[in-house]
Amino acid sequence: MSSTENKPTANFIRNIIENDLKEGKNEGKVVTRFPPEPNGFLHIGHAKSICLNFGLATENSGKCNLRFDDTNPIKEEQMYIDAIKEDVTWLGFDWGEREFYASDYFEQLFEFAVNLIKAGKAYVDDLAAEEIRAHRGTLTEPGMESPHRSRSVEENLILFYKMKAGEFKDGEKVLRAKIDMAAANLNFRDPVMYRILHAAHHRTGDAWCIYPMYDWAHGQSDSIESITHSICTLEFEDHRPLYDWFLDNLDIHHPQQIEFARLNLSYTVMSKRKLLQLVEDGHVSGWDDPRMPTLAGLRRRGFTPESLRNFCDIIGLAKRDSMVDVVMLEHCVREHLNKCANRVMAVLRPLKVVIENYPDGQVEELEAINNPEDESAGTRKVPFAKVLYIEQDDFLEDPPRKFFRLGPGREVRLRYAYFITCQSVVKDDAGNVTELRCTYDPESRGGSAPDGRKVKGTLHWVSAAHALEAEVRLYDRLFQTRNPAAEEDFRTCLNPKSLETLTGCKVEPSLKTTKPGSRLQFERLGYFCLDTKDATSEALVFNRTVPLRDSWARMEKQQKNMAGKSS
Repeated sequence: MSSTENKPTANFIRNIIENDLKEGKNEGKVVTRFPPEPNGFLHIGHAKSICLNFGLATENSGKCNLRFDDTNPIKEEQMYIDAIKEDVTWLGFDWGEREFYASDYFEQLFEFAVNLIKAGKAYVDDLAAEEIRAHRGTLTEPGMESPHRSRSVEENLILFYKMKAGEFKDGEKVLRAKIDMAAANLNFRDPVMYRILHAAHHRTGDAWCIYPMYDWAHGQSDSIESITHSICTLEFEDHRPLYDWFLDNLDIHHPQQIEFARLNLSYTVMSKRKLLQLVEDGHVSGWDDPRMPTLAGLRRRGFTPESLRNFCDIIGLAKRDSMVDVVMLEHCVREHLNKCANRVMAVLRPLKVVIENYPDGQVEELEAINNPEDESAGTRKVPFAKVLYIEQDDFLEDPPRKFFRLGPGREVRLRYAYFITCQSVVKDDAGNVTELRCTYDPESRGGSAPDGRKVKGTLHWVSAAHALEAEVRLYDRLFQTRNPAAEEDFRTCLNPKSLETLTGCKVEPSLKTTKPGSRLQFERLGYFCLDTKDATSEALVFNRTVPLRDSWARMEKQQKNMAGKSS
C-alpha cells in the first residue's frame, strides 16, 4: 500500500461525472457540497465524504460548498460549526467564500412549501407524531389517510401561515406532502415537511417557530445552490425518489443524487448519537478524546491529514456496506509518520544504569540521526554520561536464550553510543531490581567495536542528569470487539485498557522546545504526539499515536492458533 495522494482512484461516481461532462450536462459544470448537520463533531466517516466531495470538485475544476444543514435548533450549536470548519481546513480543503447554511434558505423553503400547497400537493395535518407513525402502515400493509388530508387549498394556506405566525403549540400541527399512503416506498406516504418548534435558532433567533424536516430542506437547498451532483451515503437511497419528487413538482433545478456506502471501521462506532453517549456518560474526556474516531480526536492523537486522505483513497467507494479493518487506517498513519516524524529517545518505564568505569562528571555529545527516511532532517546532539535510564523491559535477571537485550554478564549496544555489559544488579528490600551496574567499552563509540565483535541487542536510553520528565498516555482501541455497533449495548464492549497513563517517563532534552501537536517516533516504542490540550512548557504530555507494529493483529493470530490447537 503506497501513497496515492496525487493519483485519485477510479470509482463509479468519478465515472458518472466523467460521462456527464462528455455529454455536456450541467453546462460542463461540477458543483458538489459537503452538508454536515452541526449537532456533533465530525468523525472519520465524514472524512471520506469530505475527500470525495471536495476532491471531485477540484479534479473537475468545479466548486464544493460547505453547507450546514441547521434545521434542528434543539441539537445544533455554534461550537459544532466552529469544530467542523476547523476539521475541514485541517484535512486540507478550502471552501473559500462558499459557506452556506440551510437557515439561509428558510424563507425560500417556506415559499416552496406554499407553492406545493397551492398545487394541492401538501396539507396541514392535526395528527400527533405517534398517530402519524401509526397511520403510516408497514412494508406489507398500506397506510391510512389522515382525516385532514382533504382540507381545501385555502384552509391549508391559512393554517400554514398561522403555524408560521406562532399561533399553535409544539406538535399541534405539521405540514405534510400529499403523495400516496399506499406507496411501496414508505418515504412516499405523506412525509412531514414542517413541524412546529418554539425554540431559538443559533442563527435566526426567534424569527421562526416552524422548521423544515431534512428530506424537505435537503433537495431544495441543493437546488438553490445549483448543485450538480448531490453525493450521499447509502441510507439515503430509499429517500432519493422523494428527493426527486419534490424537485420535479416544484419544477426547479434538479441535481442528481448519487449514493455510496458509508465508512464502517472495525473496533469503532460511527453514530453521532453513540459518540455523544460516550461523551455524556464520561467514558471519554470529550469529543476530542484521542480514543474517539472524531477528526478532532484523531488530530489530537497525532494522525496526519495526509494519512487520512490516503486512507480514504485506498479504501475507495462501494455501493454496498462493508467493514474496513482499522489495521488499514493504522498502516496509512505509520506509512506517513515513518517519512515525516523525527526520531527521538524516550524511556517510559525507567531503570537506572550506572556505568562504573565511565569518568565521573564527564558528558559527551553524541550525534543522532533525526530521520533516516529524510536526509534533510539532519542530526542532533544527545548527551551521554555515567548514569543513564533504559527500559525496565530491556533487562531480565534470568533471560531466555533468545532474549537479545540486557542480562547479567550480557553485552548490548546503546543506540549512537557504546557497548555496555551488565556486571551486577541492585535490588530493594522487596527484591525488585532498582539499578544495574555496568561497564562500557570506550573503543566502541558510535556502536561498533574495533575488534569486529557483534552484539544482537540495541537499546535506547537517556542520560539521567539531562533527561526531561514527561507523562505518556498509551492509547489503544476504545472497543474490544470488532463490531461494537452490532451489540445490544455497545458500551459493554468498551476496552478497559484503552488508556494507560505513565508518569515519571524520561525523554531526551531536545524535546524541551517541542511544540504541541508535533509528531515524533520514540525509537523502538512507537509514534507519539505532544498533546495540544494538556501539555505546557513545564509539563510534557505525549499521546501514543500508533505502535510501531500492529500488536492487535499479532494477538488475534495467537488466539486463532491457540483455538486451532485446542480443537
